[in-house]
Amino acid sequence: MAELVPFAVPTGSDKTLLVWELSSGPTAEALQHSLFTVFSQFGLLYSVRVFPNAAVAGPGFYAVIKFYSARDAYRAQKACNQKQLFQKSPVKIRLGTQHKAVQHNALALNSSRCQELANYYFGFNGWSKRIIKVSCFSWKPCGQGEEECLSDLSFEEQEFTVPELD
Repeated sequence: MAELVPFAVPTGSDKTLLVWELSSGPTAEALQHSLFTVFSQFGLLYSVRVFPNAAVAGPGFYAVIKFYSARDAYRAQKACNQKQLFQKSPVKIRLGTQHKAVQHNALALNSSRCQELANYYFGFNGWSKRIIKVSCFSWKPCGQGEEECLSDLSFEEQEFTVPELD
């Protein structure tokens, strides 16, 4: 079954992974880079955030990783849980827990995130922020019968741009 991936900030718990038991050796930035490298193999990531453990938990880090796709998050969790990945000890990974009482409004993505999402899922890198207006076209009979074909088509480029949603 196909999954609908909206052009919105991912909020669902089914798109969020909690990764813990990350070692205290590397810096948070190095861990963020390593996590991004590993988990981006499963799909497009919205964010990778690394935090130090609470003092009672001992040294080390944990991370919150958000995918655009719930299916990608699920595959990543199944493939990487209890694996060493990039450190000597295995990491633990769980999908986020859903809280039914919390209702999130969908926040629109900024234009660069929309372009990144479109490029990833539609498979090309040719998006434009320009609006092109079809200004004139006509139909003419072509071949036999009642069929008509598009004969003249011209495009006008307007001076409109898509506003940034930041």
